[in-house]
Amino acid sequence: MPIRIPNTLPARAILEKEGVMVMPEATANRQEIRPLRIGLLNLMPNKIKTETQFARLIGATPLQVELTLVTTASHTPKNTSQDHMLAFYKNFEDVKHERFDGFIITGAPVELLPFEEVTYWQELSDIYRWTQSNVHSTFNICWAAQAAIYHFHKVPKYALADKAFGIYPHRNLNPTSVYLRGFSDDFAMPVSRWTENRKSDLPKNNGLEILMESDDVGLCLINDAVHRQIYMFNHIEYDTHSLGDEYRRDVEAGKAMNKPAHYFPANDPSKVPENRWRAHAHLLFGNWINEMYQTTPYDLADIGK
Repeated sequence: MPIRIPNTLPARAILEKEGVMVMPEATANRQEIRPLRIGLLNLMPNKIKTETQFARLIGATPLQVELTLVTTASHTPKNTSQDHMLAFYKNFEDVKHERFDGFIITGAPVELLPFEEVTYWQELSDIYRWTQSNVHSTFNICWAAQAAIYHFHKVPKYALADKAFGIYPHRNLNPTSVYLRGFSDDFAMPVSRWTENRKSDLPKNNGLEILMESDDVGLCLINDAVHRQIYMFNHIEYDTHSLGDEYRRDVEAGKAMNKPAHYFPANDPSKVPENRWRAHAHLLFGNWINEMYQTTPYDLADIGK
């Protein structure tokens, strides 16, 4: 089954061109099955690009998925038109009485700020508390992973001397994990962050399981079964050109920025990079959705009980 998204969402045309099956809303309404409900709290500046990246990954599953786009009421996006936000997004207040099989919370360009100084920190804290009663499984990406593990376990983050920026090798620490089925023993993925979390700060005997790690850039993926949270500290969802777009944006803004490591062929920004992580991105999200489908209650009202 394909992903169900609004007919006029810009991501729709991109996904259809790529061959991702997208279901018309009228067709989805006629099917007598319960789709998996997945919410996307999109905190990234480029909303449309991020919507497309995640819709691409969750739309590759054979299950019917209904995607709901969510934003915070305590922060007004500056890089996406208000028309787009009004047409396709719901404030958290509008969905807090609903239940979701899955919920994705994205990264955000605020990682050098203390968590409590982020304008929407109180609302995000409320959302994390809400996931414990209204969401079956929450997938946190990059800064959101740091924010979530701080919220639930008070694990601090540390500023890096230089930005971790590029494509870095990672190790599969538990091939038997339901989330790493089919994963290689080692693999590469995009990293783009100014901060890090350290293994030494993880609380002992709290059910945290490290699933992926890099010798170069540290922790990558942690499963928190007790709180039904997944912490992904890197950007496995990025498409081929995301790191290059970030690099050019910073250069054009006059920032002193190193080229993303192991990304441009021959380290030449004029050359088109090769995508070496796409298969593992699809595999990780496919495994997450499959595990969610196998374990979530059929009756949405039972989620969180």
